[in-house]
Amino acid sequence: MKTTAALVFLLLVGSVATTQDRPTITAQPNTVFVGADGKFEANPDTAVMQFNISAQEATSHEAYERASKAAEQVRQILRSNGIEPKSAEIGYFSLQPIYDFKTAKRKLVGYRVNATVSLKLKDFSKIAPIVQQLADTDVSENQSLNYTLEDMDAAKTKAVEDAYRRARESAAALARSSGRTLGELSYASVDTFENVRPMPMAGAMMRMNVGVAASAPTEEFTPQSVSVTAHVNAMFALK
Repeated sequence: MKTTAALVFLLLVGSVATTQDRPTITAQPNTVFVGADGKFEANPDTAVMQFNISAQEATSHEAYERASKAAEQVRQILRSNGIEPKSAEIGYFSLQPIYDFKTAKRKLVGYRVNATVSLKLKDFSKIAPIVQQLADTDVSENQSLNYTLEDMDAAKTKAVEDAYRRARESAAALARSSGRTLGELSYASVDTFENVRPMPMAGAMMRMNVGVAASAPTEEFTPQSVSVTAHVNAMFALK
């Protein structure tokens, strides 16, 4: 990992110069001020599956009934994989009229139901069969899968520890090169950053008719790790 020293000053007298994104520090005699980046990569602990339940029929009642049957199919898929349906969350539901605008006067041609479902899984072995079973049905659209880390605080702590270690090593090296000895920490500031992954664009997803021998698109691949970075500014006394 590359370590970047944002500011390294041997301060016998004078003041610490500041940068745009760094705190203003009042210089102390016989101190050294350093900045360093740290990083920690953790395996994700949660898979987030999202998909839509959609149905379109001539009347609102028929569209609602078809969507209800589709939702029951989803519940059966979850139960067959040992998952309680109540663990899935509905994030959006709509019942909208569909119009034909080909003529000057719009014509009502039907109604469409859309519902967005989100499911969190801790057991990654269940992902592949659920993806396959949803793809075999005609009830779901716009499937997406994203991995995340719910225990983010522990990862941030590891990143901060790495950044501080690097900052202290840089300060100690500078102290040695000037014939001094590094003393106690007198000031520190910390910033942490999580990597942000773009969510898949919403769009029509082709329904697949996968055979028994086919593997799910996610099967046997390793989930992408979650990266957390930290920047530490630290001031140490010089002996």
